[in-house]
Amino acid sequence: MDNLEICCMSVAEMADAIKTKKISPVEVMEVVLRRIEQLNPKVNAYCIVVAESAMRQAKDAETMVMRGKELGPLHGVPISIKDLIFTKGIRTTGGSKIYKDFVPQQDAIVVERLRAAGAIVIGKTNTPEFGWLGVTKNELFGVTRNPWNLEVTPGGSSGGAAAAVALGMGPLAIGTDVGGSIRIPSSFCGVFGFKHSFGRVPQLVGFPPGMETLSHTGPITRTVRDAALTMEVIAGRDDRDPFSLPETGLSYLPFLGGDLKGLKVAWSKDLGYAIVDAQVLRATETAAKAFTILGASVEEASPKATSPEKSFATIVTTRLGAAFKDKIGAWEEQVEPLLAGFIERGRAKSAEEYMQACFDRLEYWEKIRTFFEKYDLLLTPTLAVPPFAIDSFGPRVIDGVKVTAFGWWQFTYPFNLTGLPAASVPCGSSDDGLPIGLQIVGRRFDDVTVLKAAAAFEQALPWVDKRPPLE
Repeated sequence: MDNLEICCMSVAEMADAIKTKKISPVEVMEVVLRRIEQLNPKVNAYCIVVAESAMRQAKDAETMVMRGKELGPLHGVPISIKDLIFTKGIRTTGGSKIYKDFVPQQDAIVVERLRAAGAIVIGKTNTPEFGWLGVTKNELFGVTRNPWNLEVTPGGSSGGAAAAVALGMGPLAIGTDVGGSIRIPSSFCGVFGFKHSFGRVPQLVGFPPGMETLSHTGPITRTVRDAALTMEVIAGRDDRDPFSLPETGLSYLPFLGGDLKGLKVAWSKDLGYAIVDAQVLRATETAAKAFTILGASVEEASPKATSPEKSFATIVTTRLGAAFKDKIGAWEEQVEPLLAGFIERGRAKSAEEYMQACFDRLEYWEKIRTFFEKYDLLLTPTLAVPPFAIDSFGPRVIDGVKVTAFGWWQFTYPFNLTGLPAASVPCGSSDDGLPIGLQIVGRRFDDVTVLKAAAAFEQALPWVDKRPPLE
């Protein structure tokens, strides 16, 4: 087995090969760390790598294998953690100069569970400061580049995570998603990203504070099966997070496979209000038609709801403003100026404005809820545009029409407001060969059907062998 073959293994394949002694955890770690050393200077996906610690744990993992010890489902598998998520003993900066030397004394719940399953943390992936942008750049570690074209963005805010997975610098990355931050970079980097139902994976601890009702922590992988396997490890109640869902005892893997007969699927090219690039529309419309071949009943339909942009923006800015109200004065010179302005706008919001945004959120949920009384799944483009230039925060004109700063990611943040499960699957390419994603949204708490549909689509139109040209 050559080095590239090891780096391109799925999580499931790697874990099985380790358990059956076809490869050793040390061999895997050496190969993956060598690939990071080779490719990371070109893309800047990892901002922190803990090679010595990872190799030490790999040797311990190998000893357990050789002694016939009971092994966890991710035993010996190297993983990355987004730099917003706390990792005990590993520097966690949030992409901010303020926390450039911060080393947490505890793991986030998701990291606890991954370590308990045998996974080995090899480093932290780059993010915009406190994850506030849909692209990945910060003043502490610089910009992350897209492995398909170094002159375009990988998206954000889990851009380092998606770029790392796309390049085989670890088969599993854990990201966070407040408004699309798992799905956006997954779409731009041609990998699979899963935002579970709100509360399915407990949130504790990490940056930024105040996003408890919007934030999701989940997997970015090269295959749907790997995301499902990861969910079996990280999902489940923990009372340290009061929003975490009760245990269901549900396994995800047994539901993958087979057709989608009996499912009623809505395809919406614009959610009724978004402006979409023609290349994206062409790729995603073709992908949506494939669901008919898979046995589902597909019809074009959109929820009868206007854009929840104002509600989302008000809730996010107000919560950030409240979270940083006692610190922004002392920190302002260390905070990225655009972020500082964003926080100040939040501080200026009134209680009445915030509460109106919350009421609007409930009204939007009611319209989405009634829409899903008729449909099992909703398909949309993940994003309105293909990957754009590395120095841009996003286009302000799409298909000749002026849009707001939210215009290019109009499809992702609504499902943080509603908490519905949503995934981004690779479904095609732009005219210049850059990845385009299709978003699959499910009913409340129906993570299983989203993963099942994504797996069926993956089997029909596989993407795992499509790799970036960067080697």
